[in-house]
Parts: sequence; C-alpha cells; structure tokens
Amino acid sequence: MDDEQILDLYFARDEQAVAETDRKYGGYCFSLANGILNSEQDAEETVSDTYLKAWNTIPPHRPSVFRLFLAKITRNLAFSRWRQNTAGKRGGGEMQLVLDELAECIAAPVGVEEQISAKELGKTIRAFLDTLPVREQDIFLRRYFFVEESETIARRYGMKPATVLRTLSRTRAKLKKYLTREGYAV
Repeated sequence: MDDEQILDLYFARDEQAVAETDRKYGGYCFSLANGILNSEQDAEETVSDTYLKAWNTIPPHRPSVFRLFLAKITRNLAFSRWRQNTAGKRGGGEMQLVLDELAECIAAPVGVEEQISAKELGKTIRAFLDTLPVREQDIFLRRYFFVEESETIARRYGMKPATVLRTLSRTRAKLKKYLTREGYAV
C-alpha cells in the first residue's frame, strides 16, 4: 500500500491505517528509536507512541512526506524518553556520544529566550547543510539526526569508520565557523 492510501485510511479513521503504517514503516521507526535509546523495549514503546501521535495528528494534518513525518515523531519521542531515562545521571551509549560531539559547536537552550534562539539556530543549521555536498550532508544527518553509529555509516558508503569520523570532524569545524560568521557564540 502506498503512502497516500495509508493517509486516506487515517482520514477515514480506519484503524487499518496503524497496521499498514506498522507493516511499511515499523522496522524503520524501530531502528531509529533503538539507535537513540539503545533499548529494544523502550524502542518498541516509542514506536507504539509514534503510531498514537500519528493517529491523533492525522487528520487534520496531511504530511507531504509520510516517512519523514513518522521519523520526526519517532525521533522526538525517543529523545524525550532518553532524557527521562537519563535524568540526573550521565547517560551512555551512542546518544551521549552524539550530544558530546555536537556540544563543541552548539550550546543547549535553557530558558524561553534560548528556546526561541534554538529555532533560529535550527534554520541556520539547515542553511549550512544546504552548502554541503550531498554525501557530506547525508553523513552528517545520519549521525546527528538518525543517531547512526559511524561504523554503520561507513558500511553504507563503503568507507572506513576513520574516514567517516574525519568527515564528521571537518563538518563540525565548518559548522562552527559558519555559526560564528552568522553571529552565534560558540
């Protein structure tokens, strides 16, 4: 079943929409959630929460790219669960590594003003990504949006993990320079 047919099921409030979503995107959402949470049980719960959020959001919203819509929901829910699971302690795993890597470029928002600035920062980072070659963009997004391990990214592109790490390091340096030019204190 294609995405438009699945979305039509949501608009018809047909529960088969969730089953079709799971059939087509369940593995994708699970992989994304598990990459962030590093817990199969938490990932499964996050995927279930993703379906509930999709059910409650569609209608009235009709996503233009259903896969990315689900990815964004899954990612946000997984980050929330990760924060909840690691509150008051230093967390571990791939998620903490990703946050540590990005900390050299981007400060975390604290208050309302900082959160508004964070939205502007997001727009600036998207503009930065548009300046990169497609492969470099993809490597950056796979690491920092989808929280993929460098070894997984390396296999995808037929690269050595060290090459992926160098690419990410150079891209973070470019991002830091770009953000400084745009007036962000890094």
